[in-house]
Amino acid sequence: MRERHTATPNTLSPEFLLAAYRMGYFPMGEAESPAISWYRPDPRAVIPLDEIHVPRRLARTIRSGRFRVSYNEAFDQVVLGCRENRPVWITDPIRRAFGHLHDLGHAHSVEVWKEERLVGGIYGLQIGGAFMAESKFHRERDASKVALVKLAERLRDSGFRLLEVQFVTDHLARFGAREIPLRRYLRLLADVADEAPKFAGDTK
Repeated sequence: MRERHTATPNTLSPEFLLAAYRMGYFPMGEAESPAISWYRPDPRAVIPLDEIHVPRRLARTIRSGRFRVSYNEAFDQVVLGCRENRPVWITDPIRRAFGHLHDLGHAHSVEVWKEERLVGGIYGLQIGGAFMAESKFHRERDASKVALVKLAERLRDSGFRLLEVQFVTDHLARFGAREIPLRRYLRLLADVADEAPKFAGDTK
């Protein structure tokens, strides 16, 4: 079930966004429209940070050094990458709102580079010890998968306890994504919402 509400972009203040995410909602823009739709799916998708599955071939790719991974180095470029070549829900108001959240330290990104070219990434929002992954992209094979694995590693190593990914897809299921009832998700979120792990760190 996808509970949906619509609103106008003036509701995208940092305070409103953080409060909405705490209640289980997330926004999606509509192409060529100022409207913002808010969704609260039931069930909700999460990836247990201590149970993420990394396929063997992907693990070899990560160990090979083919890609360089960084954190919070190119947030806006990642957001732009995530809206390439797909139906546009990351509209300009969404992009500006998350850019503001990033400036305030609430939104973070993982970047995947090949030499000096950004070839993949993922971004999302931090609420205490929870991270809500919003979107990912790739311009090279495996780049978005590397971003997801490195995100989970960074969250686990930094003391985060919850990684939410909105909906289970076949792709995410390969990494261990599972559905839980919305009520349970909200309890888990409330349990960690006042924690304060640090996401940002050195490039690896």
